[in-house]
Amino acid sequence: MVIDPVLVTKLKENADRVRANIADACGQAGRDPSGVTLVGVSKVFPAEYAAAAVMGGLNDLGENRVQELVPKIECLAVNKLDPHWHLIGTLQKNKVKYITGKTYLIHSVDSVELASEIARRSVASGIVTDILLQGNISGEQSKHGFAPDDLPGAVMTVCGMEGVRLRGLMTMAPIEHAEGEARPVFEKTRVLFEKLKSEVSDPLCWNVLSMGMSGDYKEAILEGSTCVRIGTAIFGDRTALKN
Repeated sequence: MVIDPVLVTKLKENADRVRANIADACGQAGRDPSGVTLVGVSKVFPAEYAAAAVMGGLNDLGENRVQELVPKIECLAVNKLDPHWHLIGTLQKNKVKYITGKTYLIHSVDSVELASEIARRSVASGIVTDILLQGNISGEQSKHGFAPDDLPGAVMTVCGMEGVRLRGLMTMAPIEHAEGEARPVFEKTRVLFEKLKSEVSDPLCWNVLSMGMSGDYKEAILEGSTCVRIGTAIFGDRTALKN
């Protein structure tokens, strides 16, 4: 795989602009920017883009689909590139076997049954998989995830499973939202995150709040996000690529 140095420079400049915005939002919130992980979402883009982003200094990459994640992991590994891989999209139980042991963090655990399958596969492989529970805080029927009232029970159940380590929560703002409408969703998620910390078996590991994408990550950081998932602002417009 040949990586265009111009592409490396372009993606590095884009990621640096996002980092500057992260630092600005952290300054407004009185937070340390080092407490926010930048995950570059390379979905749809070819492996060359993912590799170029890593070569430009991006250490965390996210993918929505298993069928994209696995080939990119393998392609970058051949080129001796080993970023932290995050699965951020919907995960079906029958796909868990393909990614066991390959992820740094699974953000999108949207049912106790899925958590159980990840735990079962992880135990069989002799590993522990870090996961987040996905909360559907906005209540949209089109979204996966736990309703706020269901999260405490799910946390208690998942904390009792061997083979998985529950690190926190992930959520998304409404798909179509006006400026300022995302922040209340992030605020509600943070409040839940803080309340649930007293319920988990290892509060020190309960330290990941994954909120915010290209259009709303600054609002998410103001509400306590520790992990932002940025695609378009780093890699560009996917719709043009699809066409």
